[in-house]
Amino acid sequence: MIISRVAHGLARRLARWRSAPALHPHGVLCTGTLTVTAGAGARWGVPWLDGSGSYPVTVRWSRALGLPRGLPDGLGLAVRVEGADGPGSALDLLFTSSRPGRFGRHLPLPRSDALKGPYSTLLSYRVGDRERVLAAFPVHEPDARREDVRPTPWQELAHRPVRFALRAAAPDEPWRTFATLSLEAVRPAPASRTVSYDPYAHNLPRLHPTERLRRLRDAAYTGSRHGRTADDRDK
Repeated sequence: MIISRVAHGLARRLARWRSAPALHPHGVLCTGTLTVTAGAGARWGVPWLDGSGSYPVTVRWSRALGLPRGLPDGLGLAVRVEGADGPGSALDLLFTSSRPGRFGRHLPLPRSDALKGPYSTLLSYRVGDRERVLAAFPVHEPDARREDVRPTPWQELAHRPVRFALRAAAPDEPWRTFATLSLEAVRPAPASRTVSYDPYAHNLPRLHPTERLRRLRDAAYTGSRHGRTADDRDK
């Protein structure tokens, strides 16, 4: 597929030039907790969402293009839920800054303030028997004053935990909350280390991304990995 080959080549060159991932080259790792609470409304048809539980998470908050901090950039929120499907399992959810509307939730939105609006998966997930978009909506404390713009998560975490309401919706549905996400601390890590999130490899029965654009995404991510290897840089 020509488009996939082009995506692979562009990502490889950009990653080789940066010596970092082609997209989201730099970020900060946070630790926290994701809590699923079965509500009184309609069930999702997904065992994990229709139950209750709390799970440790590792979250990478990053800027898509790696632009200087003062400039708007596409913001990424990559969430790894440990033990979602039992010991040793993981669930990866990738969110990008967007709008909440029916069409805006499918398009990335550059943003200066990391907590000014929602993040969405952009592409649909199979949730039970329906296709839905997942989103993370920042939850602001009633007594929290945010008159200044805090574009980086560690600035916000220095003041208080950062919380999100995780929601899902089909085009003809309102947003429904299925979990809460609380980020509690920045996890120090060497600048050269990254966590590799993959929602196609780490998902759950009846909760997984659709196959649309998977081939294109896989080609770009493979190109990015190839561009960062020492053998490729030495050629």
